[in-house]
Amino acid sequence: MKKFTALPVGPKRFLCGAVLLFCAAVVGAALAIASAGQEPNARGTIRVQTDLVDILASVTDANGRPVVDLTKDSFQLSEEGVAQKIERFEPETNRPLDLALMVDSSMSTYKDMKFETEAAAHFIRQVVRPGDELGLFEISESVTQLGQFSDDVPRLQDEARHIAPGTGTSLYDAIVLASNTLKRRPTGRRRAIVMVTDAGETTSISKFDDARRAAIGSGTLLYSIVVRTVPNEGLRNTAGEHALITIEDSTGGAMFILEDLSQLDEMFDRIDRELRTQYLLGYYPRPVPPPGSDRHVQLTVKGDYVVHYRKEYFTSAAR
Repeated sequence: MKKFTALPVGPKRFLCGAVLLFCAAVVGAALAIASAGQEPNARGTIRVQTDLVDILASVTDANGRPVVDLTKDSFQLSEEGVAQKIERFEPETNRPLDLALMVDSSMSTYKDMKFETEAAAHFIRQVVRPGDELGLFEISESVTQLGQFSDDVPRLQDEARHIAPGTGTSLYDAIVLASNTLKRRPTGRRRAIVMVTDAGETTSISKFDDARRAAIGSGTLLYSIVVRTVPNEGLRNTAGEHALITIEDSTGGAMFILEDLSQLDEMFDRIDRELRTQYLLGYYPRPVPPPGSDRHVQLTVKGDYVVHYRKEYFTSAAR
């Protein structure tokens, strides 16, 4: 009779254990994918869930008047030249606003200080709506936040009327401080800086690129009202003006030039109208951008209109 030798029990248990370990590893990998915001599609490939990128857009006609009632189909959006699908669209978004109002108190604007502070007080009353908060900053050789962000209009107006004259203009420091302060504010709110200045940068510790990166990184709109006390460009310090134009183009704000201080209230009104008639568009970038990269956005709108929007953002660094 033929004899058969039975296998020892140990290898069977080893084989079963190896199978169980393999299954556990597969389940663990699936859980890791889910926790990272990734999910397999029907064909078994992995789709990465990226953060939604929000773009605020202000659309104006040839006369600078806000254009309202546009639909999602009126906009075309791309990133680095690749068309993107608009996943979120809010016409005239009602998201609350955090606003940093910055007034240049340098000696170059001293003779017009009372007019500027009264105009700022008027703007505060006009722009702060329920749910909004405003912080007031003074720009001179140093930059000072005069009080906490608040919706207390009388208190904010009183702070504006007590801005004291200084001896320099720390323009880049002002943008860095306001941007970083706004970045720490609660999420889900709009952020904007409105700056009244002669743009004569003289005393900043920060450099231009520090200011540019801080503004872009905070998702802040930058609006400037530049008071040209000297009409001849050859006699002005124009470096600050050019810097503001560059940063505003990236963040989605705008510059307003005042040749006469009597125009200040009108410029404040225009900024207020833009802030109240913004479109909010959101998209998930495809392909997924690499971490820690500088991304460029292109937004167009049908019609003979001018559109201001955030043209750059930075992706989060790799964890």
